Amino acid sequence: MHITNWGKYPTVNGRLHPLRNFALDAYPSWIPRGMGRSYGDASLAEHMVNTLSCNRFLAFDEENGILHCEAGVTYEEILRFFIPKGWFPPVTPGTKFVSIGGALAADVHGKNHHVSGSISQYTLGIELQIPSGEVILCTPEENEDIFWATMGGMGLTGIIRTAWITLIPIESSLIRMTTVRARNLEEILKLFEQHQNRTYSVAWIDCFSRGKKEGRSLLMLGEHATRKEIKKKKELAAKHGTKYRVPFNFPNFALNPLSIKAFNSLYYHKQIHEVSSNLVGYDSFFYPLDSINDWNRIYGKKGFVQYQCVIPKENGVKGLREILRRISTVKMGSFLAVLKLMGPNPHQSYLSFPMEGYTLALDFPVKKRLFPFLHLLDKFVTGLGGRVYLAKDARMNPDAFEEMYPGLDNFRYVLQKLGNEGQVNSLLADRLNIFGT
Repeated sequence: MHITNWGKYPTVNGRLHPLRNFALDAYPSWIPRGMGRSYGDASLAEHMVNTLSCNRFLAFDEENGILHCEAGVTYEEILRFFIPKGWFPPVTPGTKFVSIGGALAADVHGKNHHVSGSISQYTLGIELQIPSGEVILCTPEENEDIFWATMGGMGLTGIIRTAWITLIPIESSLIRMTTVRARNLEEILKLFEQHQNRTYSVAWIDCFSRGKKEGRSLLMLGEHATRKEIKKKKELAAKHGTKYRVPFNFPNFALNPLSIKAFNSLYYHKQIHEVSSNLVGYDSFFYPLDSINDWNRIYGKKGFVQYQCVIPKENGVKGLREILRRISTVKMGSFLAVLKLMGPNPHQSYLSFPMEGYTLALDFPVKKRLFPFLHLLDKFVTGLGGRVYLAKDARMNPDAFEEMYPGLDNFRYVLQKLGNEGQVNSLLADRLNIFGT
């Protein structure tokens, strides 16, 4: 069976095994897998353990908002059930079609990382099934090293069976969104700093603009709307399902410099005023692409890779400007380019991605010239003290990885402590030589 993750690159000929009846010692190696929404090869292997068969809510503390659930529960299921009750995930990635186990394995961040951090900071504990088959409790206080190694560990410490997550209270399902137009890169970074106390912030950035318009952007700010703001509109309503579908893979020539440049220009100028504000549903603010089923098909049969890096604040202007110029020079502009502000990460001792600075996410169709270009970009990002997100990666080499992640030795130590000598393994772990063999 040919299986890929969301980027449709690479493809593995493997088997999916339901978690409920899977014997850990039945195969020499395997990797847990949720919704398959990582972009590269993180949850790909010859044998993959599908956690989606374990998707029950186990308990909910209504006074403190603490949800105990199985790891196969998805964000979409949490939103559908808990928004009507007045609760929302404290941190959410850009899609709701992600399992809790997958979110923790990637230590996902959202549009509020600059003020709220990543999902691990709202995780009170997990039940982890380690390679021996034993299920152990891991919290920030008990089995602390295993807990933090699992957060961002890309599933290599074992199978997350259940998790305790703290939800946040909301008064409505609407978001008060403010959109601000930025004329260039310097202006958008100043706007991020000016609005760093806002709960949610994210910018779309034009990769093709040059000169005085280089890095022109639209900054979108958001706050959960209160009861007073929504007036007669329904207070708490959950959305589910998709509106549209991409029925086939686009031809490879559909996304080219001319079409991307035209799209970027139209998208930037859709914002008529310098500043605009309105109430929008949580779906359109947090998950705009979820309304289009199979949108990954627009990148064609060969698939795409997302290059998401984070650059320390002090190198923000210099680093982002150079990345944009390199993309423009080789005419590989990204169809979707997203810029976010990140806050400090108190737990970088292992493989968690976030660090204080700016994170830029770029989508590129797979083509012949792409990987050599991205390898050069790796060297530049590393030189700035930055790193690439493993949940999006599909082609980084071991040397770049080891330089970007100084916590790798600590992570290897935890794998040895757990007795994992390659039993829990993935294409990503082999490619990056994570086990150090």
